[in-house]
Amino acid sequence: MEILAFGVQADEKPLIQQAFRGHHEVRCLDVFLNEDTAPIAAGYEVISTSVNAELGAAVLEALAAGGTRMIAQRSTGFNNIDLKAAERLGMTVARVSYYSPYSVAEFAWTLAMAVNRRIVRASTRTRDFDFRLDGLMGRDLRGRTAGVLGTGKIGEAFTRIAHGFGMRLLGWDVAENPVCGALGMEYVPKERLLAESDLVTLHVPLMPETQHLIDADALKVMKDDAILVNSSRGGLIDTTALVDELRAGRFAGVGLDVYEAEAGLFFLDKSLEAIEDDTLARLVTFPNVLVTSHQAYYTVDAVGQIVDATVRNVLDYRAGRRSENVLVPRS
Repeated sequence: MEILAFGVQADEKPLIQQAFRGHHEVRCLDVFLNEDTAPIAAGYEVISTSVNAELGAAVLEALAAGGTRMIAQRSTGFNNIDLKAAERLGMTVARVSYYSPYSVAEFAWTLAMAVNRRIVRASTRTRDFDFRLDGLMGRDLRGRTAGVLGTGKIGEAFTRIAHGFGMRLLGWDVAENPVCGALGMEYVPKERLLAESDLVTLHVPLMPETQHLIDADALKVMKDDAILVNSSRGGLIDTTALVDELRAGRFAGVGLDVYEAEAGLFFLDKSLEAIEDDTLARLVTFPNVLVTSHQAYYTVDAVGQIVDATVRNVLDYRAGRRSENVLVPRS
């Protein structure tokens, strides 16, 4: 059986091909799955998708009409998939429930340190042989407060690093993580965490309950010189409200690896096109903001684990087995 994989990055392709070798043939495409590209999947029983695939009802119906029966998504998040429509169409849907939490936690720290110590501005200056220090002053993080919203595996990994920095730890989650507690984390209401933290980082899934978790009111509670980092899902932050606060001169730094309207932009080369998204265009102009293109997970370790889990999901589907990765079981 040949599997069709959408949205495959150049660095990811050899890992996918190697993982499937000896099991199934795999055809890798760099285009992302959406309503326009869905017809390409005609005749493929199994397809694999990336996190930016559009898997609403219309796309799922087009896939089902072409013979697709199984979708193996190469990500933990699945808010882009209409699971009810998939179940109605008799399609099996699986995701990757776990991969290296260190990849994302370490990148979140990379963003935090980059905006704190003005690394992008410094690098740009030195390329022009401008070696002044004006405007490059950061802050020690030791002794300051880190607020971690979401203390699952990634939040725990972030907390371990923060503990190593010697930071005071505040946490917020529906359930307390005993490992974080042992590191000295105090669990507090969200408003208190935002008000007291010098560094706020987001590690919660995107659900209706967490949509715009950081809204205009939440942003106003935060310290004027706080650092805000989001390496989870773009929809957790009301970006329009964030731009308003940045225009008012607030926040020492903002590091964003995700953006709520990133579909159709991230993972693509738009350098020769006019960007119609005025909010994003404004966001990247602030000198204290660093935006990256959803790359926190992108290490050889994490991608290797994602690909291996995807192969297992396909093999389980073919064998009629069900694992914790299955979102919609085989009918």
